[in-house]
Amino acid sequence: MERPTTRVLTVLELLQTHDRLSGTVLAERVGVDGRTLRRYISMLEELGIPITTDRGRYGGYSLVPGFKLPPMMFTEDEVLALSVGLLASRGLGLKNLAPAVASAQAKLERVMPAKLKRRVRAIDETVVLDLERREATDGDAATVTALASAAQSRERVRLRYVDTTGKPSDRDIDPYGLARRGGRWYVVGHCHLRKDLRSFRIDRIETVDLLDIPFGRPVDFNALEHLTFSMATLPRAHAIEVRLQTGLREARREVSKTLGVLEPSAGAVRLLAQTDDLDWFARHLARLPFDFTVIRPPALREAVKRGGRRMQRLGKRLGRKP
Repeated sequence: MERPTTRVLTVLELLQTHDRLSGTVLAERVGVDGRTLRRYISMLEELGIPITTDRGRYGGYSLVPGFKLPPMMFTEDEVLALSVGLLASRGLGLKNLAPAVASAQAKLERVMPAKLKRRVRAIDETVVLDLERREATDGDAATVTALASAAQSRERVRLRYVDTTGKPSDRDIDPYGLARRGGRWYVVGHCHLRKDLRSFRIDRIETVDLLDIPFGRPVDFNALEHLTFSMATLPRAHAIEVRLQTGLREARREVSKTLGVLEPSAGAVRLLAQTDDLDWFARHLARLPFDFTVIRPPALREAVKRGGRRMQRLGKRLGRKP
């Protein structure tokens, strides 16, 4: 059975093909009654399609002379998705992308009816997205495109990569996928130099060359999940273990994936993490809605205590009458 949307599009197609069709003929061809046809005509008019309606016994329908139907038509939900997508792309930290975004939006507005065009502009002028953009770590749009294409076609690439010390090296990698985290773009894949899974910041990649060597990718590999896990477990100054008095589902809902790794443990949950700043980690623990016990290191217990004493002082100060 055809959906109503399909029939509405059929009405539009028939009106494009014929200069004029009577209501009776149009209803018969679409397979609906006259009342339903009138509802479909109203739906087309709401989308900005100018339709001339001749009333009476011998009345009919036709498109306004000279009207050129755009090659693409969008529903209001589709317009919202496109508008938010264009808006988000400006904050994704990719060099040279702003002109392309502006050009894409201009092209869309040229083919949209006035009503939908106003909606696109409303989103652009009133919505603000926080995408944690960091201007100093912009990636190159061409690099992202080249790596995404190589990942899709499963073709090995050679990177000219500059590490944190400024030393360049050539890396042959099998790109499994790309991800954006913490305002930076990364490509994740098997590094043949290190013979292991590695992630590379895209803003540190100088060149990308395709090697025309196919590779196999792990099934259901998720670049963002791997990136989050590897960063949470990266060795730092302090190794942390905390026992959370809650279930695994609740812990996953309240504990950011970037904070550490969660494991079920005898009616509770173990949080394993690494950090260079114990006070920062203590503040994250203090925000949790359930009890916890610091297993190690002892210095984290002291950091939690310092945070608790500070909150007590603030509470007493706020409780005093002015």
